[in-house]
Amino acid sequence: MLATLFWFLLFPVVAVTLAYRRESLKRSTLVMGGLLLAYTLFGDGGAFWLLLLWLLFLGLLLLNVEDFRRTAISRRLLAFYRQILPPMSASEREALEAGTVWWEGDLFSGAPDWEKLYQMPAPHLSREEQAFLDGPTETLCRMLDDWQITHELADMPPEVWAYIKQEKFFAMIIPKRYGGLEFSALAQSCVLRKLASRSLVVASTVGVPNSLGPGELLLHYGTEAQKEYYLPRLAAGDEIPCFALTSPRVGSDATAITDTGVVCRGEYEGREIIGIRLNWDKRYITLAPIATVLGLAFKLYDPDHLMGGRDAYGITAGLVPTRLPGVTIGRRHFPLNIPFQNGPTQGRDVFVPLDAIIGGPERAGEGWKMLVQQLSVGRGITLPSNAVGSGKAAVYASGAYARIRRQFGLPVGKFHGVGEVLARMAGRTYIMTAAADVTIGAIDAGEKPAVPAAILKYHNTEMGRAIANDAMDVQGGKGIMLGPKNYLGRNYQGMPIAITVEGANILTRGLIIFGQGAIRCHPYVRKEMEAAGADGEAGLQAFDRALFGHLGYAVGNAARSLVMALTQARYVEAPTQDGTRRYYQHISRYSASFALAADVAMLTLGGALKRKELLSARLGDVLSAIYLASMVLKHHVNQGSPEEDLPIVEWACRSLLYDAQEQLHGLLRNLPNRWVSTLLRLFVFPRGRTYSAPSDELGLRIAELIMKPCASRERLCEGIYQTVEPNNPLGLLQEALELAESVKPLERKVFNARRDGLFESEDTPSQINEAERKGILTADEAAQLRSFDAKVMALIDVDDFAAAELAVRKTAATAGAARAPVKKPLAKKKAGKKKASKKRVVKKAVVTKRTTEPAEKQGD
Repeated sequence: MLATLFWFLLFPVVAVTLAYRRESLKRSTLVMGGLLLAYTLFGDGGAFWLLLLWLLFLGLLLLNVEDFRRTAISRRLLAFYRQILPPMSASEREALEAGTVWWEGDLFSGAPDWEKLYQMPAPHLSREEQAFLDGPTETLCRMLDDWQITHELADMPPEVWAYIKQEKFFAMIIPKRYGGLEFSALAQSCVLRKLASRSLVVASTVGVPNSLGPGELLLHYGTEAQKEYYLPRLAAGDEIPCFALTSPRVGSDATAITDTGVVCRGEYEGREIIGIRLNWDKRYITLAPIATVLGLAFKLYDPDHLMGGRDAYGITAGLVPTRLPGVTIGRRHFPLNIPFQNGPTQGRDVFVPLDAIIGGPERAGEGWKMLVQQLSVGRGITLPSNAVGSGKAAVYASGAYARIRRQFGLPVGKFHGVGEVLARMAGRTYIMTAAADVTIGAIDAGEKPAVPAAILKYHNTEMGRAIANDAMDVQGGKGIMLGPKNYLGRNYQGMPIAITVEGANILTRGLIIFGQGAIRCHPYVRKEMEAAGADGEAGLQAFDRALFGHLGYAVGNAARSLVMALTQARYVEAPTQDGTRRYYQHISRYSASFALAADVAMLTLGGALKRKELLSARLGDVLSAIYLASMVLKHHVNQGSPEEDLPIVEWACRSLLYDAQEQLHGLLRNLPNRWVSTLLRLFVFPRGRTYSAPSDELGLRIAELIMKPCASRERLCEGIYQTVEPNNPLGLLQEALELAESVKPLERKVFNARRDGLFESEDTPSQINEAERKGILTADEAAQLRSFDAKVMALIDVDDFAAAELAVRKTAATAGAARAPVKKPLAKKKAGKKKASKKRVVKKAVVTKRTTEPAEKQGD
């Protein structure tokens, strides 16, 4: 009996081991054949079981015969696959082909190769880039007064505009041969982080020309003549660029734009040529109100075949000088009190030559491809970096504020509710920083990681919003009362902007992260789709190879998920033996479970999964969580694995992995087929949900770290504008925090004397005076405490205004939203309309001087 039991346990154990190790079909067949032969010779299970096992082995053996397999299985499955395959538009195909597959592909495999990530060099700045951060970027931050920008001017002052152009902040991506700075992606990110810690208006203004826009498109697709003309002018600031994509009727569905260009004959610069007559209506376009060159996405038509043999070319990208008749710019949107230059633009019968197409006429119809290819990189830099800078500034300020602000005789950070929030802020900031640094390092190494860029865009901006909310909770009324002394309010107001632009977050989560990742990153799905689209025997052979590779992959992930869930992944290889080892193992476990769940969802739902956005979103959340946890571990290694940071690393990994667990649970609860869900749960959670969120004690340890001057706090908040000067709250808060540590013994003396009833006064300044009179404090000690108390009171102070003054400022700050265009669409506009426009321009608006300046230079 025991011998029989041994044999019947041995078969599944060997099968699971082979699947877990992902042995090839041929090797697995040989091993199982040898085991069956041994059982036949030495086992005693009876004729029925022996016959059944040999029949199963015969089936396994036949799978190794490719001709039989293709004829009996693959041909039939190919026909079924073609029926359930969801239709894919050309624009979707171009989006899927944009960029490269990097670490996310390993996570999709269910067996991430940690050495691949571990051996990747840590990103670093060049000397020139570091000098730019320490010099011009620092100087620019020193010039900024965010209250003046956001409330008094609704714009950056002229000297700031001039300095940005002079120091080539708009030219970070432009090569040196064209007069640019030619900075790495990391340097761009670091510049934006520092600026975002000071002013979101400035960070947004600098970010856009260095992200998706004319400069980026010209670099990759422009003709040599276009590059030679425009790039030096963009680098010098002689041209102000914008890129117009979004239309009033079309937001996220950018491929449905109704803006048109028709190839025709027309007059340009005094001569008749073949060109394009453009008509457009765009909104939400950053820098449009002051742009001199407009990048434009439009649909190109050639009804008379003047350019070629096609009637329609599709979405095309072009360059339009805004001085041309018919172009309207100048009006401004007013985005949530963050008044960077953003507004609508229209064009009516604007005629441009064919060489206005970026890349020339041969690039006609390639506009969407250009956009998605470059967005696969830019989406991972600008907005995620701004979120990092804002998050770091919020943590830096909140940690110091929670230490120097006292209530009930204690620093407010000592209260556990506040400590929990501080820990959450610190952990999320660490995750954002790690994700940005490591992913941007991959970009600088040559990758174009489209799916990680979408993960960063969504999660960094969402975590940035959560951090802004938490900072407001910690600092209470200090964050609510707007004024020159408020260093939180504008970031808090501005976070929804980042949530909305460059792919709205709801769309990014529901459709892009997993929707693109499932095809781009899966080792077999794309191969199966390509094979299904091919004809003849070659297509069948390709499908057969992909199909059976996929089956082996799925069986392997099922085994890996089950074994690692049962053992809590304790025996999985990890690249380190330090305190982070278990997190590597848990990521490997959830990678296998995610890969299995993704396969099951795609198999059972087919094309319907594309429409079931919440299931797709949950799968995207799992992929995002394990990707971000990987970035946290790699970032910790890149920083030298400082032991002092381990609490923050542990909090970050635990939070992310707990989220992966809960999203997998949510997926299983919502799969339509309950039988499939129940079976899948056995492989994913055979012991139930066993992973826990970070403990309270861990959170309080982290709160202590960011409420005192220490290396962990400095590493976490590195790269923001920390200079101690009267106009920089972050530097002043840090100064007060350091003073708080030095005066702690003196505060203890006063506290003990008050507790012993030695003071008659209630307020702190009077108690300091009494302590000095009674010899409890020396004169120098009393002076130290008075100075510290004065600094604290100045920092926790808030602004107030005379009612009339506030009303005037409110009117001035909002006037820019109602400005008239500074350009007229066509010279034939009626005089009456011109007079009405003039009246609107004359209306009291503090932004008029700056926004009309470029138009005046153009001779309008």
